[in-house]
Amino acid sequence: MKKSITPNQIKQNNRNLIYHFIYKNKKVSQQDIAYELCLSRPTVTSNLNALEEDGLIQKCGQLDSEYVGRKATAYSIVPDFRISIGVEILRKEIKMIAIDLYGKKIDRSVIKTDYKNEEAYFKQVSSSIIDFKNSIGAADEQILGVGFAMQALISADNQTVIYGKILSCTGLSIDMFSRYLPYPCTFIHDANSAAIAELWISPELQDAFYLSLSKHLGAAIISKRNILVGKHGHSSTIEHIPLEPDGKLCYCGKRGCMETLCSLTSLLGEEETLENFFLQLQENDPSITKRWNHYLQNLAKVINTLHLVHDTDFILGGYLAPYLRDADIRFMYEIIQQMTPFDEEQDFIVISKMPKHNICIGAALPYIQNFLNTLTKQS
Repeated sequence: MKKSITPNQIKQNNRNLIYHFIYKNKKVSQQDIAYELCLSRPTVTSNLNALEEDGLIQKCGQLDSEYVGRKATAYSIVPDFRISIGVEILRKEIKMIAIDLYGKKIDRSVIKTDYKNEEAYFKQVSSSIIDFKNSIGAADEQILGVGFAMQALISADNQTVIYGKILSCTGLSIDMFSRYLPYPCTFIHDANSAAIAELWISPELQDAFYLSLSKHLGAAIISKRNILVGKHGHSSTIEHIPLEPDGKLCYCGKRGCMETLCSLTSLLGEEETLENFFLQLQENDPSITKRWNHYLQNLAKVINTLHLVHDTDFILGGYLAPYLRDADIRFMYEIIQQMTPFDEEQDFIVISKMPKHNICIGAALPYIQNFLNTLTKQS
């Protein structure tokens, strides 16, 4: 027998519907809510009062009305009612970002420190996260959690590094951080983190191959808005597909991997920055132009290989994304056309819509998504 819905469930359902309506529409009136959700004015009024009293929503000025008389009071959510923190762990630095319930940056911090697989390092990083939290004036109860983006493969429960050659951190447990932090903590593969950020900013995105063009090459396969991780947790590790058997040595110990062709390590010199590289490219430095064209040719080769396996859109993200131009995409299409047996449409390579801070933001977003989904599931 189907269970009947209790009055408390109806009340909770109305509350959640109203909150999500305000969240989605940013700024609404009581009349808007009652009309769009088909709820009585008294029901809407009581729920608005309760949500405001709990700190989830706030009055935010007035809205123009088509009716004669005073303007309607506008309501919005309180974006920082809950906050999430994303942390990217790198060899020479850590990057942190705090985001609100809309996934917008509240503040960001970068700390220069060498990674060490030592207790003192984990304690230092955790202390820096707390200092960062304090610097934005957030209370502990506001923090939903901390997501740590790692250049590594992560276990299904997001608690352990199962393959971490870059930082030599295989076997690292999230407990090494969480023991010093009063918030939920999880690991996430950095490429998956970037893909999550892309999904957040692109609600229409369903399927794609996301390429993270950063210091190291990474990828994520997006299928029906989910990220595929595979049976053993290493789907999309295209960086270790060998293309040149006698090529450069990859950090995995093999030669000629895609990593050695399309990572920023393969493009830039030891002390060279992306900013300086592209300044010289704009000045038509012959050696820089030659190096850039060679990189694009390698990237085109990689995309063509992957596209033959998975015929979908390719999103180019990571640190390189803000520097890519339409002319670069056209150049790669020309190279691909010379290699592929098909008469390809030039419609499957796109530049990331969230090229800045995407890894840190993506590491923080699952906590925001879970908070919003929990409200929905209660209804």
